[in-house]
Amino acid sequence: MSILTAENVSFSYDKKTDALSGVSFSVEKGEYVSIIGHNGSGKSTLARLFNGLIKPDKGEITVCGYSSLDKKNLFEIRKRIGVVFQNPDNQLVASIVEDDVAFGPENLGIPRKEIGERIEFALKAVGMENYRFSSPSRLSGGQKQRIAIAGVLALKPQIIVLDESTSMLDPKGRKEITGIVRKLNEEEKTTVISVTHFMEETVFADKIIVLNDGKVFMQGTPSEIFSQRETLKKIGLEVPYSTFLAEKLKEKGVPNKGEILTPEALAEAICELK
Repeated sequence: MSILTAENVSFSYDKKTDALSGVSFSVEKGEYVSIIGHNGSGKSTLARLFNGLIKPDKGEITVCGYSSLDKKNLFEIRKRIGVVFQNPDNQLVASIVEDDVAFGPENLGIPRKEIGERIEFALKAVGMENYRFSSPSRLSGGQKQRIAIAGVLALKPQIIVLDESTSMLDPKGRKEITGIVRKLNEEEKTTVISVTHFMEETVFADKIIVLNDGKVFMQGTPSEIFSQRETLKKIGLEVPYSTFLAEKLKEKGVPNKGEILTPEALAEAICELK
């Protein structure tokens, strides 16, 4: 069952050059989808279209059966889809962590008792329950991004969109945030749409959508997409380094079994050679 669909969507910021042109795809309930592409391919434009921050010039975005073309639907759409942006400072609105996490539910008119329960759930989900009474300004970049995710989780959305949410973090921070999102997808069955340019973040996705010049260039499972390395290279994208290294080892006569998408899988394959 599709929880989000884009049907022949086009959008232009200046009414001259299309940021998106005829984009169509669907996301199933509980699915983990990664959207990748070079800079200017239209990735972040899509993220803004999903929750109605901007409206398509042509075509339609539908979330949980609600069309974003109708302004009357925007409140219902934004209850169901939460977006975590690139810079967490742009999403933190309070001086105390728990107040920040409570901000969304309070604006939805959720009863105070339930808000307290949602704060506990959200902070525990991102491993920040010990920082409930801390000031966000004193947190690290990775911790701030966890609080931004907690603020979205407190809304209990059916879909979480990550718009380049790890691009300002170091490798350790990116791995932590990716792990949190994977856990939410696997344990809470939250639908996840991850917009990223880090290929390593896409290997756990159920589906990858590749954008190029505002159009869907290809889509498929990680193994299907990464098997077309030369095609990706032509549009400025590379496969994850672990996959690249596994291919080079195979060219040198070192056999490997199955799909090599992660460093862990590569290490396991090398250990089996002994």
